Amino acid sequence: MNTPLTDGEKNLSGTVFNMQRYCTHDGPGIRTTVFLKGCPLRCAWCHNPESQSPLPEISYSEGSCIHCGHCAAVCPSGCHILKDGAHIFERADCIRCGACARACPVALNMVGDRQTVGSVMEEVMKDRLFYGETGGMTLSGGEPFFQSEFALALLKAAKKEGMTTAVETCGQTAYGILRDALEYVDWFLYDYKESSSELFEKNIGVKPDTIRNNLAGLDGDGANIVLRCPVIPGINDRTDHFRGIAETANSLRHIVCVEIDPGHAIGEGKYGQMGYDRKALKIRTPDNDTVREWIRDIQSRTNVPVKRA
Repeated sequence: MNTPLTDGEKNLSGTVFNMQRYCTHDGPGIRTTVFLKGCPLRCAWCHNPESQSPLPEISYSEGSCIHCGHCAAVCPSGCHILKDGAHIFERADCIRCGACARACPVALNMVGDRQTVGSVMEEVMKDRLFYGETGGMTLSGGEPFFQSEFALALLKAAKKEGMTTAVETCGQTAYGILRDALEYVDWFLYDYKESSSELFEKNIGVKPDTIRNNLAGLDGDGANIVLRCPVIPGINDRTDHFRGIAETANSLRHIVCVEIDPGHAIGEGKYGQMGYDRKALKIRTPDNDTVREWIRDIQSRTNVPVKRA
């Protein structure tokens, strides 16, 4: 764990779309969460569609456009056309250079940029004094192991600096990648999205076999697991799913707790801003009493602690 990073690992680059400091819900203590782009899943309720592609992208908020023309003036591909009071963004011609986003005061944003392990760690280390013994760095996404080499180098760098690490993962990856990361991860925040195999494939876009097998593999190898469960009203807020969560928790020897993550509508406007044809799933945000009832239902079926994420 104390093996120094090579120059190649320090200079390794990946695509990061956000970094949040002073996080308290992505593992123990105070943490900096690093969000990596790229995900193999297409969950029906995804509230971070900007995380799905591994490439940098341009987000455009039509309602925020003031038609100043700065974007059109700097775009090398002529993607932005202002005519008759309308702003047309020809995404097919976009080379993702980010010039328009840098020039725009309000409506355009570059989602994702290439960063090195060294530059990410420089940002993470700014809050080193606040981490204490329990805090540190969390990798999220997207799916962090979609960029497995970059994710592993970041985890190694964080451990080298003496901080704790957590990874929020959907588990859709080769188990060898997870095994390589075990030495450098203190907590796996492992998504458990659906108990029904049929509904899993329908609403998440893949068969559940790899994800379930990897969860069992991590547990068998002694990983500390937080079972993180998004509960989406009208999709998986069902008794049989709650039973499945509890049964899965009961089957794990190294589980820390179950976390219930209620669905919300925060991502509804993002799909259009990213230029995606797919419409956002309309999600009804549950009230606190409903979430508490979900937690009581699951807790009644397991001795593993169940709490809100």
